[in-house]
Amino acid sequence: MPLEMRQICERCQAPLPKDSEAAHICSYECTFCSACAEAMSGRCPNCGGELLRRPRRLPRT
Repeated sequence: MPLEMRQICERCQAPLPKDSEAAHICSYECTFCSACAEAMSGRCPNCGGELLRRPRRLPRT
């Protein structure tokens, strides 16, 4: 099952394109921008899980 690639930060509503390196997710796919993830010390406010950089979904060649 693929990750849900949410395209906005849940905290500040910053855009997060699918190829963005700025997106961070927890194991429940809560999604935040890099600035918000850093401000929250890498911890998801919804579940308490670790926020990690989301893998990018690059166009197929």
